[in-house]
Amino acid sequence: NCEGMNAFTGTNASHSKQRGGDAYNLATLPQAPPMSKIEELADRVERLLVRHEELRRTNALLVAQLQSVSEERDNLRSRLNAARSRIDVLLERLPRDPAAAVDSGAGPPRQGLT
Repeated sequence: NCEGMNAFTGTNASHSKQRGGDAYNLATLPQAPPMSKIEELADRVERLLVRHEELRRTNALLVAQLQSVSEERDNLRSRLNAARSRIDVLLERLPRDPAAAVDSGAGPPRQGLT
């Protein structure tokens, strides 16, 4: 098809014919056999398909890894909240007045008595 844009020069093929520039374009442009262009295109499409499949597998692995890390984060968050609750319970059991703890004998052990 001679109509349309020339891929190499950006000129319109029908416009070149009107000016008689068609022979110039054909002589200066490298002309690859049509079959080799199709083979190059097929090779490129094949490489793109292989790359696409690699990226799909990589994405699937990353999704699985993200799920695993999210589950681990949720588990650690749950354990942290349970530990905080246990600490809160222990803090509630401590006496409010430090002087009352010493008077009741619950204070620190006395040094020097054996």
